[in-house]
Amino acid sequence: MEKESYKVLEYEKIREMLAARAGSSLGKERARSLQPSTDYAEVEEQLEQTAEAVRIHAVTSPPFGGIHDLRPLLKKIHMGAVLTLEELVDIRSTLYAMRSVKEFFKGLEIEAPTLKEWAHGIEILGQLERRLENTLDEHGSLRDDASVELRRLRTEIQTTQNRIKERVGAALRAPENQKYFQEAIVTLRDERYVIPVKAEYRRFFPGIVHDQSATGATLFVEPMAIVELNNDVKQLVLSEQHEVERILRDLSQQIGGQQDILQENLSVLADFDFTFAKAKLAEDMDAQQPVMNREGRMHLRQARHPLIPRDRVVPIDIELGDAYTMLLITGPNTGGKTVSMKTFGLLVLMAQSGCFLPTAPDSTLPVYQNIYADIGDEQSIEQSLSTFSAHMTHIVDILSKVEADDLVLVDELGAGTDPEEGAALAMAILERLLAVKAATVATTHYSELKTFAYTREGIENACVEFDVKSLRPTYRLLIGIPGASNAFAISRRLGLSEAIILRAQQLVKEDHAQFEHVVNELEREKLVYEQHNAELAERQQRVTRLEQKVEAAKEDLSKRKGELIRKAREQSAALVRRTRREAEDIIDSLKKQYDDQGIHARQQAIQEARKRLEEASSAARPGIMGQKHLGQKVDAKKLMVGDVVYLPKLDQKGTVVEISGRDVTVQLGSLRTTQKAASCRFLSHAEKEKSAKSNATGGFLRKTAHVSREIDIRGLMVNEAEVVVGKFIDDAQMAGLTQILVIHGKGTGALRKGIHEYLKRHRSVDHFAFADLDEGGSGATVVFLK
Repeated sequence: MEKESYKVLEYEKIREMLAARAGSSLGKERARSLQPSTDYAEVEEQLEQTAEAVRIHAVTSPPFGGIHDLRPLLKKIHMGAVLTLEELVDIRSTLYAMRSVKEFFKGLEIEAPTLKEWAHGIEILGQLERRLENTLDEHGSLRDDASVELRRLRTEIQTTQNRIKERVGAALRAPENQKYFQEAIVTLRDERYVIPVKAEYRRFFPGIVHDQSATGATLFVEPMAIVELNNDVKQLVLSEQHEVERILRDLSQQIGGQQDILQENLSVLADFDFTFAKAKLAEDMDAQQPVMNREGRMHLRQARHPLIPRDRVVPIDIELGDAYTMLLITGPNTGGKTVSMKTFGLLVLMAQSGCFLPTAPDSTLPVYQNIYADIGDEQSIEQSLSTFSAHMTHIVDILSKVEADDLVLVDELGAGTDPEEGAALAMAILERLLAVKAATVATTHYSELKTFAYTREGIENACVEFDVKSLRPTYRLLIGIPGASNAFAISRRLGLSEAIILRAQQLVKEDHAQFEHVVNELEREKLVYEQHNAELAERQQRVTRLEQKVEAAKEDLSKRKGELIRKAREQSAALVRRTRREAEDIIDSLKKQYDDQGIHARQQAIQEARKRLEEASSAARPGIMGQKHLGQKVDAKKLMVGDVVYLPKLDQKGTVVEISGRDVTVQLGSLRTTQKAASCRFLSHAEKEKSAKSNATGGFLRKTAHVSREIDIRGLMVNEAEVVVGKFIDDAQMAGLTQILVIHGKGTGALRKGIHEYLKRHRSVDHFAFADLDEGGSGATVVFLK
């Protein structure tokens, strides 16, 4: 695809907008190297990937925090270099991010087959991850237990340093030495412990001089008693350095052995970050997924230029490829023709890059093989070419390469030369493009081309609406109507003499004046037609929404009613079975008990037990079972909120929650329904205890409804944090939250590790991961609840 078109249509700004929304350098690099695809299947695949990311981003965000570009480090290892501790920390962080992303998509319930397949392809390097975890501490320093030898050396260094401090301390505390010292302190010179001694007492204090003060009054002396110990420390420190280098070299080699896997994983992370950057851009633009087609049809509805603020841009409709392949936009300069053309061209580039478009839903586009754009003033100083020459040079190049499946955008065709010759050249060029059958959008202010468009098949006139009263373009694109110059109307509004205007009208050719009149009439009629159509469409939408709402309410009511009746029957059947078993047990017991008391007494006891059984069975029947005469008729004037009533139509008892004239709203469990008061039967007034209980329950629900999604535990001890987080998880589950954010900070990492161990054991936690960069990165943890 021609790269010059990217510059003309400002495609680079779209790349930068995507890069700004990527969270890692890998994603930003992928965004800045984005190229539109000319393969139909690839374009559809990229759009579907963006659609999956949009669905996920609307609910949650993957944990992309901690991702680093490891490619320079892997190249460094390949060249035989050893990684530093800081570089190893970056690798550990990225390995953890790989694991977090894989686990996130593994537990994701949203439909996203392509992205889940990407995540499945991430190979977790568990052994390398554990090695780095066991080698580096939370601060990125080498742990003492990174190796057995390192632990031994650091222990010996600590022991020897303690012995040095004991001996130096003894020398400092000795009364006979007090007069020798400038200060009773120990310091370091050349990594050896020394004591500041007054210069005049040098010969009385045996030792090695390592330094002196600026004035020469103080000498820094290493006492002879600790010379050997200092030598030992020096030797141990050198051995420690060698052991550290050995560990780093070993780790670097182990990482280098996994270079291919790491490269593949980094590529997948870059794809993820870039794809979600497209989803974020779609959300910010309120963009929609375009529908691609192979028939060359293009219909953009309510299209907005993506680089113009939404509160200033005017949406336009553009059609091409059905009845005509060429759109000729005519009218005066500064009328918005160029903006319309750039909007179309840039949206085509975005769609073929897998981006959603700032349009109304169901906008459709084909896939163009090339986009040629000749827009703006391209006067070439280096080649000493005029504006006309520069444009014509570019058009000659376009005509030599253009094919049927290309898109051509030409601004002010034929401008910059004699109007008559320019118009003729423009018509000849348009005829050539029509013959090639390339999709073309061209702008011109030549009136001759308006008639040309009417007399050729495959070409359609269009104009940008102009408000003569305000002398400003409205920027609405009107297809099917050529643009009028409005020169006379504008001049009259600006105060030009009426006599001059009348004389000018006489000088204009009669057919041209008539043509302008017809154009204005057509424009007025189209505006009226569009207004009527808009009103009809709005009414139709309102009717459709109401019908859908009523249908959904009926379906929901029917479903809830059936569910309530089913549960009631199941509960009552279970109660009947249990009551029968208990009754039969009683009867058996009575038979045994009254065996010695005569048949009559035994039979009477059995009958009484069976009578109680029948009463229990009747009470256990679901609902009221059609007892239409239960209770009294409802008096709407005496009825109060909280009263219990019976609804014969639903065969259910419920509580009155609202009274509106002759209508009452009744709560039936989780179902709420509005009925006529006359169709209800009064059972009882509200009970104070139940009301109090209801208030208590309502208060509890109100409390849980306001549970925050995040909790800050920074500054707490681990045992304190466990109690706080445990209670917070309980409240979050009662409030219906599926995930929470625990802010623990970075610090030493002790609090993070402690709370992570607690979350692993908690019965209500499904899984957890570090938060995204915009929520705290490794300083916070997203917890997903069961």
